[in-house]
Amino acid sequence: MQTSDRPLNISSNLTLPNRTASVSRRTGETDVQVTLNLDGIGQCTAKTGVPFLDHMLHQIAAHGLIDLEVQATGDYEIDDHHTNEDVGITLGMALHQALGDRKGIVRFGHFLAPLDEALIQVALDFSGRPHLSYGLQIPTERVGTYDTQLVREFFVAIVNHAKLTLHIRQLDGINSHHIIEATFKAFARSLRMATEVDPRRAHTIPSSKGIL
Repeated sequence: MQTSDRPLNISSNLTLPNRTASVSRRTGETDVQVTLNLDGIGQCTAKTGVPFLDHMLHQIAAHGLIDLEVQATGDYEIDDHHTNEDVGITLGMALHQALGDRKGIVRFGHFLAPLDEALIQVALDFSGRPHLSYGLQIPTERVGTYDTQLVREFFVAIVNHAKLTLHIRQLDGINSHHIIEATFKAFARSLRMATEVDPRRAHTIPSSKGIL
């Protein structure tokens, strides 16, 4: 088989779509607004009224290279559950909107994130089929004022509304803060990988079925 010595230019005609979204969601319990740009530089403004959640949203933006603005108010006098869940729902909706028909994306993403003694593996697929496999064993009930059970609820909300398959595995870790933060960092890097545009199929949907 003959091969050409000419370099293959696969990106000369590649133009990125406007992969941004702005979503508002208001209920009797919360009021949430999320704006994002998948092709950002990692800028983040997060004001949810839940400080630890704000910290984790900054991890998603910084390590996913997503520009992210999140504003939320909620029924904090009860607890942080509704706000945490509804931020996840609205962020998932924004991801789904920004990706559109998912044409041209890599689709799959994976990352192994260490944070001191903690080691977390995340793999995801923008499959159109919501599924969460959650394997964290967080040893304490709280990090600061944040209920660690809310980590799972946040990812359930994202999975259902971004329509993605997500697997989270804890390979090591004894410090709750390290385990959770490594999870968000691994998720962010996996998200970045999966949503990158593949120049070899920038104008087609990454599925043998032709639809996601």
